[in-house]
Amino acid sequence: MKKIEAIVRPEQLETLKEALLKVKVNGITINQVFGCGNQYGWTEYHRGSEIIMNTLPKVEFKIVVPDHRLEEIVSVIIKNTQTGEMGDGKIFITDISECIRIRSGERGDAAL
Repeated sequence: MKKIEAIVRPEQLETLKEALLKVKVNGITINQVFGCGNQYGWTEYHRGSEIIMNTLPKVEFKIVVPDHRLEEIVSVIIKNTQTGEMGDGKIFITDISECIRIRSGERGDAAL
């Protein structure tokens, strides 16, 4: 099993959520987050003083998938969020050693 963490633009939230549901992703955790990458935020002026806002609003998707679906799901994320502009986001993939469904006690892929 793999955990996919994708940090994307907030305006991509609905598009990506619908695309993931369409390919039958069973569980998605979505968080609104703030961060910065190569963009480093923007500059604002408050009462004549320059203020550097170094974090931008983003949306974080967390999904755990069986190994055989990893590339399919990563492709869906890229296809539905890529604009070609700086700030499109990042995808992080980590190994998951175990998954347990609390309700039934199922383990592994069956618990997904």
